[in-house]
Amino acid sequence: MNWDQIEGRWTEVKGKAKASWGEMTDDELDQVAGKRDQLIGKLQTKYGITKEEAEKRADDWARSV
Repeated sequence: MNWDQIEGRWTEVKGKAKASWGEMTDDELDQVAGKRDQLIGKLQTKYGITKEEAEKRADDWARSV
């Protein structure tokens, strides 16, 4: 699924995001709202990873949705 599709169907795929990133709260996922850049920022902050690693994880997840 591409990021435009994910953003448009966020309420449907949010549960899959929660399953993948269990440390993220529902409020944080609501703030992300399917936006790639928002998700990357949250992943960096929450998991203490680099931007490049966060981008890789987010894009790998998007392909699996």
